[in-house]
Amino acid sequence: MNTANTDIAPTSDVDYHVDDPLVQGNPTFHEITELVSYHTEKKTPLAWWGAFGIASGLLMVLLVMVAYLFWNGIGVWGLNNPVGWGFAIVNFVFWVGIGHAGTLISAILFLFRQKWRTAINRSAEAMTLFAVMCALIFPTIHVGRIWAIYWTLPYPNQMAMWPQFKSPLLWDVFAVSVYFMVSIMFWYVGLIPDLATLRDRATRKLRQKVLGVMAMGWTGANRHWRNYEKAYLLLAALATPLVLSVHSVVSFDFAVSIVPGWHTTIFPPYFVAGAIFSGFAMVMTLMIVARKVFGLQNIITVNHLEKMNLIILLTGSMVGFAYITEFFIAWYSGVLYEQYAFSNRAFGPYAWAYWIMMSCNLLFPQFFWFKRLRRSVPFMFVISILVNVGMWFERFVIVVISLHRDYLPSAWDYYSPTFVDILTLLGSFGLFFTMFLLFLRFFPMVAVAEVKAILPQSDPHFYDHSGDGQLVDHDLAVSGGEASGERAEIN
Repeated sequence: MNTANTDIAPTSDVDYHVDDPLVQGNPTFHEITELVSYHTEKKTPLAWWGAFGIASGLLMVLLVMVAYLFWNGIGVWGLNNPVGWGFAIVNFVFWVGIGHAGTLISAILFLFRQKWRTAINRSAEAMTLFAVMCALIFPTIHVGRIWAIYWTLPYPNQMAMWPQFKSPLLWDVFAVSVYFMVSIMFWYVGLIPDLATLRDRATRKLRQKVLGVMAMGWTGANRHWRNYEKAYLLLAALATPLVLSVHSVVSFDFAVSIVPGWHTTIFPPYFVAGAIFSGFAMVMTLMIVARKVFGLQNIITVNHLEKMNLIILLTGSMVGFAYITEFFIAWYSGVLYEQYAFSNRAFGPYAWAYWIMMSCNLLFPQFFWFKRLRRSVPFMFVISILVNVGMWFERFVIVVISLHRDYLPSAWDYYSPTFVDILTLLGSFGLFFTMFLLFLRFFPMVAVAEVKAILPQSDPHFYDHSGDGQLVDHDLAVSGGEASGERAEIN
């Protein structure tokens, strides 16, 4: 009995469009495993040691500066009256913003079933953890008497002192801490299948035992995959509101005050957009270098980078719109103090910082409207660095320029950072890159299991239904050609 294959339609009746493959080169499952795992198993290259030496050197600078601060007090910083918040708070807000892209890529894009996230989510999640580590340093050392910081903990003590739960500074502690804990659980759960793969490939006993403990007995059984997917989905749903809430809470440090330039309701969405903007720029910077060094251009493709550039363009435009809105609201409010605060940003003593911010955050990302430029790897690398420079200056503009001229002209002063401020900032980058290099050396930088799931051969219908293991000739089948005619008869 002959039966026509009704699943095949002529080309003339179908608008057939094929997207570029997310993974290029048509690799097999084994090739993906080899390509990613090899970098964690091979002998440590000299280039890695060189980069690690520079990063750890900067980390030592951070430790020395923190020790110098503890010994001498925060007078070694450039703080003055009225600028009581300087580089420490600027760096805190900057690093918290950097940490937003990882969770957004992993959680929100996962919930929206965006498959292109799989090539970059692992490294972005790790970047989130290390950025939050850097961020937590600065408010901790900013209290001055670090040895008495336990006074801020909410527990009964002999002085009957409790934290002020109405203060957004305390909200920061809870928001950032919860964000860090959820992010590290989300990152670790996603690592488990790949840790089991590395365990099974390990040739040394110690490495095998360590990875075995970290893989938590993963065998790839159906029950394990089912529990893994449930846990990953729940953590993604939990992390999604945190992406929006954490930087909103950070913005409350400024928005709930009455300082001109801070007292505005636009800060929460403005800070969230800026955090995603700077976070994606940092992911871009790291991924461009890592994909080249580790030879992962077929997995982290130009298409992935282009999609990130589109998000940078979108969020950069949102941030630029917020800049313009602030000026409009200051004019429309009729409040002289607000009007002066914003005119002072653009034309006062710190105008150079303001226009660096505007150029890097509003002007330069607009070049991504041109497809040739947003697919140019050298160009996007330069723009990603400029964006992060601009976002650091944005936090500098918000914190310092809003404070350096108070209501009383007799209190006006010019804030200048000291060598301790500058070296502490550089040292925080040392901590970040030291941790990221250790991650690249000992963990797979790409989520192997998730990348395999988006390969064409992961589709159960990828192979011939007759069970002979031969690939279906999709092109001929869709065109209704000779091959489809031959396969239309089923006995």
